[in-house]
Amino acid sequence: MLYLGLFFAALLAATLVPAQSETVLVGLLVAGHPAWLLIAVASAGNVLGSVINWWLGRGLLHFRERRWFPVSAQALARAQARYQRFGSWSLLLSWVPIIGDPLTLAAGVMKEPLWRFLLLVTLAKTGRYVVLAAVTLQLL
Repeated sequence: MLYLGLFFAALLAATLVPAQSETVLVGLLVAGHPAWLLIAVASAGNVLGSVINWWLGRGLLHFRERRWFPVSAQALARAQARYQRFGSWSLLLSWVPIIGDPLTLAAGVMKEPLWRFLLLVTLAKTGRYVVLAAVTLQLL
C-alpha cells in the first residue's frame, strides 16, 4: 500500500495538479524501504503522469479554434517556436519544478514522438530520484 501511495503521489506530481512526491520518497527511504524499489515505483508514476500531459497536449490543438481555448494564437506560436528552438533535449528539464510539467504538455502539442519523449523524460525523472535517494541515504 505504501508503494501504491508513492506511485500516485509521483503520478500527480508530474501532472499539472500541484503535488509533491519527493517528501513521500524521502520518508519511505528513512523508514528503511529498499531504495531501488522506491526509485522504480516513483519513476514509473512520474513518467506516467508526464505521458498524461503529453497525451493532453496532443489533443489540445484540436480545440485551438474554439473561443474558450485558454491560449491565444500568438502565445501558442511563441511556445511552439521556443520548443522548436531547444527541441526535444529540453525534456531533460522535465524534472524541474514549475517548468517541467508544462514542458511535457508542450511536447505533446509539438507532436514529439512518444518513444523519444519516453526516453528523455524517463532519464530526467529517474535521474532526479536517484540523486535524491543518494543524498538522503548519505545523510542517514
